[in-house]
Amino acid sequence: MTALQAAFLGLLQGLTEFLPVSSTAHLTLVARFLGLIDAEHVESWTSFLAVVQLGTLAAVLIYFFRDLISVTTKAAIEVRNQGVTRNLLRSSPDVRLLCSLLIGTIPIGLAGVASSGLLHGAITKNLMVISASLIVLALLLWIAEKTARHARDMDAITFVDALVIGLAQMLALIPGSSRSGTTITAGLFLNLKRHAAARFSFLLSVPAVTASGVHELLSLTADPFRFGVANLIIATLVSAISGYAAIAWLLKFLMNRTTMVFVWYRLGLGVIILLMISIGMVEP
Repeated sequence: MTALQAAFLGLLQGLTEFLPVSSTAHLTLVARFLGLIDAEHVESWTSFLAVVQLGTLAAVLIYFFRDLISVTTKAAIEVRNQGVTRNLLRSSPDVRLLCSLLIGTIPIGLAGVASSGLLHGAITKNLMVISASLIVLALLLWIAEKTARHARDMDAITFVDALVIGLAQMLALIPGSSRSGTTITAGLFLNLKRHAAARFSFLLSVPAVTASGVHELLSLTADPFRFGVANLIIATLVSAISGYAAIAWLLKFLMNRTTMVFVWYRLGLGVIILLMISIGMVEP
């Protein structure tokens, strides 16, 4: 791996982690062409990505730093002054948001632990699975975009909504589906405004990506420095910068635009991957 390749991989990781287009699909496809994935030792590539993903974690933490500190602080003050409210539905918006994020994280946490072994296997790099996920999620996002009323904002999210979005986040364990793609789609089906669905999706990613990153680092089965210490640092830093830019751009984009550009992009990429497999350009 060269420094230029490392920078490009970091750029892809940062952009595609937060745009609803699947980071796994892009990184796997590019890594295949660059010859970085050894079929007999896929854990080396997984270990490399586990570290690079810390860059995207840094991006979302930095972007939402004030929000996270504000919500956590205000919730802590309310609990200290009033104790744990018996009826959480009557708590302040900050307490309800914090509880919603915790509720939405439970499904992915349980699913991640249950499927830990599978996530490190070859199926997560299978291009047939990835292409199918790209296409299926594109169709679901299209249906959500066309049927949603786009009428509800962040403060209207209920605990049931949070659980539904959290269950949708479980689908992100399927390679090619996209964590932001599944959660934003679920938010649209719940009639959230586009930017509200995206914002909740990004906030929900904080505990999920943090837990995933810590788990991956503690359970590395291969040397993440196999591709070079400098390359690992470059890819991680670039992923943090591009991830921050992706968050800022998407939230602004969805204020007055639809998600259809991502629907067509996912469909196109999924079909292209299937065509490349059919003509023998890449192995599944």
